[in-house]
Amino acid sequence: MDFGIPEPLQQLLDELDAFIEAEIEPLQREHDRFFDHRREDARTNWEDGTPTAEWEALLEEMRRRADEAGFYRYMLPEEYGGRDGSNLGMAVIREHLASKGVGLHNVLQQEAAVVGNFNVAELVLEFGSEERKERHLEDLIEGETTAAFGLSEPEHGSDATHMDTTAEKAGDEWVINGAKRWNSGMHTADYDVIFARTDGEDGDHEGITAFWVPTDADGVDVEYFHWTFNMPTDHAEVTLDDVRVPDDAILGEEGKGLQQASYFVHEGRIRQAASSVGAAQYCIDEAVEFAKDRHTWDEPLAKRQGIQFPLADLHTEAELVRNLVYKTAWQLDEGSQQSVSDKVSMANYRANLLACDAADRAMQVHGGQGYTRHKPFEHVYRHHRRYRITEGSEEIQKRNVAGHLFDYLG
Repeated sequence: MDFGIPEPLQQLLDELDAFIEAEIEPLQREHDRFFDHRREDARTNWEDGTPTAEWEALLEEMRRRADEAGFYRYMLPEEYGGRDGSNLGMAVIREHLASKGVGLHNVLQQEAAVVGNFNVAELVLEFGSEERKERHLEDLIEGETTAAFGLSEPEHGSDATHMDTTAEKAGDEWVINGAKRWNSGMHTADYDVIFARTDGEDGDHEGITAFWVPTDADGVDVEYFHWTFNMPTDHAEVTLDDVRVPDDAILGEEGKGLQQASYFVHEGRIRQAASSVGAAQYCIDEAVEFAKDRHTWDEPLAKRQGIQFPLADLHTEAELVRNLVYKTAWQLDEGSQQSVSDKVSMANYRANLLACDAADRAMQVHGGQGYTRHKPFEHVYRHHRRYRITEGSEEIQKRNVAGHLFDYLG
């Protein structure tokens, strides 16, 4: 069994590092206020909490350069300019980028990186009609068209089978009524992927359908954006009041929307896990280097077991979880999502908790300076703390693991 990173993938990592050093780091230095202790203020529109136009323009320039250099579309098929990337490759890349620390190459708040994370575009690629692919896919990839994802609701989060949003057939149209919460990306979205019950009863996995809804349609209203632990925010509270869409607005197969949602969250969970391992390793490494340099009572801080042992535990945990993430990503490439759903959940909740623990320990090792915004650990913590809830809370991940372990999930 070969545990080494395949040579072509290692070569890609080396090329990415050279590109980041040559193109992205100089661009970041030109806009330092978005990355130093002023970062949250510089990025946020404080009237409604959304990202500033200047900040998003910088992200777009990063994406443009990455796309021009041939890195951005790694995960996409060759016919769309990608490299037919694998889940294993994506996991290795996301961990590697996160392990380099916080920067323009790997922005935490909006999942923007030099290697793109195309969740909605991949949904269209996997489930969209040929007409929808032709109309929207390239624009989604390039950012000319943007789409949000509306699954969670005010009264229903993790249990999407109990969904209050409904869609009823009216001639050759569907009429959608309901509300969505944490509807990320709605501040700029042209479309929203809305999940609504079209048949069946609460608790049924069948009968939920995904709709491709224009955000300027009558009855689609953004009530406000939730201010969160990590700012800026793009998490909208959305209401849908007699929103009419044509029959061809259905994305995928009628009544099979939860399969598409599952596809979305499985890939999201393993990519989150990979990023969290990288962020944890970054925090561990920074704490170790500080402890070597910092002297107390005429000795390096690193000589004290109270410093050594917690970091040794975290370093060991990172090695264990890293191998679980890689193995699970490889299994995703080799089989179906459902066959390794429990492993994806294991990797997700352990990695996200690890990132938070490592950031917290790095703060502690750095003392008062670690608590300030002049160090990146509070930023890492606040972002990865979100991961312990999004894409299914860690309790939901444990429930999934237990369901497979005790054989009550069919």
